[in-house]
Amino acid sequence: MNILITGGKGQLGTELIKCFENGKTEIGTVDILNCENKITSIDVDTLDITNLSSVLELFEENHYDCIINCAAYTNVDKCETDLEIAFKVNALGARNLAIASEKVGAKLIHISTDYVFSGEGTHPFVEWDDCDPQSIYGKTKYLGEQYVREFCSRYFIIRTAWLYGYYGNNFVKTIMKAAKVRGELKVVDDQRGNPTNAADLAHHILKLITSQEYGIYHGTGTGECSWFDFASKIVEYAKIDAIVNPCSTEEFPRPAKRPAYSSLENMMFKTTSGDEFRPWEQALQYFIENYKEN
Repeated sequence: MNILITGGKGQLGTELIKCFENGKTEIGTVDILNCENKITSIDVDTLDITNLSSVLELFEENHYDCIINCAAYTNVDKCETDLEIAFKVNALGARNLAIASEKVGAKLIHISTDYVFSGEGTHPFVEWDDCDPQSIYGKTKYLGEQYVREFCSRYFIIRTAWLYGYYGNNFVKTIMKAAKVRGELKVVDDQRGNPTNAADLAHHILKLITSQEYGIYHGTGTGECSWFDFASKIVEYAKIDAIVNPCSTEEFPRPAKRPAYSSLENMMFKTTSGDEFRPWEQALQYFIENYKEN
């Protein structure tokens, strides 16, 4: 298959490339990895996905079978002031890829976020729950979802959360570094969600390439916790001599509103191709052990 990965230099895009190169994922084998594939990875330096003409031209020249859109403007706080950039990348970029995918008959796998929900609740959100984003990041990502659904007939939208991987910056690396330097941390304990290893998400994305089970998916690590719980496990598994203290969101104000509760239920995966996401603690421990080796 002829596959295009946008946002190829990010932590998820890079993980996908590694899977194709190794012929396997951390979880196991996937059918698409046993096929003969042509993989093209691009990022903002090689294609501006916010320019429709450029996207259409690229697709007409290459006739991709599947596009995996990992590109996004993910700086949640900066989205509150960088409105135009957030809108162009998260919404228009998704629209342009959807239009181009439909034109060449390609499947589109689009990565979205738990921030499309209000953050109010006590039970994990399922795919059919109403969206009510509270931040510019969440609003632009939700508009991107709507554009994908409107302009592409063969789409998979995957909402994920609290993503970390071997490449790029993320919460796990930040906590390990800060714990080693400072020895004591304060982390919010009143926001709950699902830590997700990029390797687990990559495995499930690859399963969808050969699937026709189109629609909206939730794809996160199994189980939920607070950021404080997450940070505590990071320090424990990394064997760092540091203290992690809980604090409230009010004690740690940020420009963008964070969801108080954004845990997701992987209902679509469970009822179609299978939910193989590892328990978040297991996936985190494996990541830290292997990150040390790297």
